[in-house]
Amino acid sequence: MLGPQASVPIGGHKLPPLPYGYAALEPIIDRETLEIHHNKHHKAYVDGLNKAEIALMISRESGDYAYIKFWEKELAFNGAGHILHSIYWTIMAPLDAGGSPRCETQLMIDSYFGSLGAFKAQFSEAAKTVEGSGWGVLIYNLAFGRLEILQCEKHQNLTQWSGPPVLVCDVWEHAYYLKYQNRRPDYVDAWWRLVNWYEVERRVLLAKAGRLPLFMT
Repeated sequence: MLGPQASVPIGGHKLPPLPYGYAALEPIIDRETLEIHHNKHHKAYVDGLNKAEIALMISRESGDYAYIKFWEKELAFNGAGHILHSIYWTIMAPLDAGGSPRCETQLMIDSYFGSLGAFKAQFSEAAKTVEGSGWGVLIYNLAFGRLEILQCEKHQNLTQWSGPPVLVCDVWEHAYYLKYQNRRPDYVDAWWRLVNWYEVERRVLLAKAGRLPLFMT
């Protein structure tokens, strides 16, 4: 995915490489899960997004919008999946390598949530209790000038997000089931040891400066 000045050609989205090897997040996320998640599930979102974009381009050229509802839904579902997964990979790092919350992130957490412990407890519960599949999402709320935690049950419903995500946790079953089966809370609790707080800080600072587009990776 590209920065704010670049433009992806229609149907030209590509699966981004991971910033680490498939075994790098063990023992929290096993190699097999990560490889399937990235190379199968995320790739399917990329392929679906490209297909939807091309189909809509053909509709514009032909003036035939008979399947507009189908392709708009495909565009939203696959586009959101591609965007969120691209962020998810970057905000993780090998076990305990991501440090602790950096200066601005910590200040903003303390200001609104009261403490890191309170923030992590709320975020964890939000992620654990998403109905069905979805995401726990921390955004920088542009309207309120603060961080805010959201539950994302259907990631294609983008209207609830009033700011760019700075931290996301994937709680679709494919993110954890091979290792944790139905124990989503165990996965979420362990996942904190993978958070790359340096990357979170970068995203927070860019968001505060108005330089982080809604879904820039």
